[in-house]
Amino acid sequence: MLRYILKRIALMIPIILALTFVVFSIMSLTPGDAAYAILGSEYSEENGAQLRTELGLDKPFFVQYFNYMVGLLHGDMGTSYISKAPVVDQLKARFPNTFKITMLSMAFSVIVGIPIGVISATKPKSVLSRTSLLVGMMGISIPGFWLGMLMILLFAVKLGWLPSSGVNEGFKSLLLPSLTLGINFLASVMRTTRSSMMETVRADYVRTARSKGLSEKKVIFDHALGNALMPTITVVGVQVGTLLGSMVLTETVFAIPGTGRLLVEAITKRDTPTILGALVLLGCCVAVCNLIVDIIYAYIDPRIKAQYTGRA
Repeated sequence: MLRYILKRIALMIPIILALTFVVFSIMSLTPGDAAYAILGSEYSEENGAQLRTELGLDKPFFVQYFNYMVGLLHGDMGTSYISKAPVVDQLKARFPNTFKITMLSMAFSVIVGIPIGVISATKPKSVLSRTSLLVGMMGISIPGFWLGMLMILLFAVKLGWLPSSGVNEGFKSLLLPSLTLGINFLASVMRTTRSSMMETVRADYVRTARSKGLSEKKVIFDHALGNALMPTITVVGVQVGTLLGSMVLTETVFAIPGTGRLLVEAITKRDTPTILGALVLLGCCVAVCNLIVDIIYAYIDPRIKAQYTGRA
């Protein structure tokens, strides 16, 4: 098992290297002059050339990339062109809000979506099953930014239960953005669990378990659920990247000072070090989540265990 985990960790290294190279290449090829963006009205050819030399922007592409990677390996993501603050400090201040909202969204989706998916699959003609299909279609179809504005109008403006923006009220401030993200994620988890469970309960080993006289509850939870959750775990791992990408819109709609909003502000001002730092951090988060999904696979699926423990 340890060999499997070490192998997956080793595979993360080329993925992160490729990610940093692609992001750095895109930022280098994007039209525009970083020196002009920094100096603004004080820009001149002489000042611009001097600033490019100080920042190392006059060096060849691969030299710039190598210097950036050396700094990154030492925990240095550069200094923001606009705020003049280290990018690492900005991310430390903003990323916790993004992390909290993402985790709340995932928890809500998994805790609600999996039980509904299992129940609707075991009772396909029930009202809950038909309602879950309708809710699933709506959750996947509704755009996140539009749903966020509707949530603000209902829960903040009309009912006055929750704050509409910011994080000044602690946990309450995170509920609306978490629900906005979680509803779309919930629909995916619920639909995947339902379809996987409906296929699993028709399998031969499930019919064999029933023929032995086991209770329906024991058949579902001890025999069918473990195998049915494999596609759901895959969806959860894949959707983490979608959630982090959706944070750009969600944090903008709800005025949350998070990594997504920082990224939008950096793009509008062409703050290359901040853009690179935010994208690298989010990419590493996706890679770590995929690693966790792979490890969960190894614990659930005995075939993966057998490959790395020497058992046939």
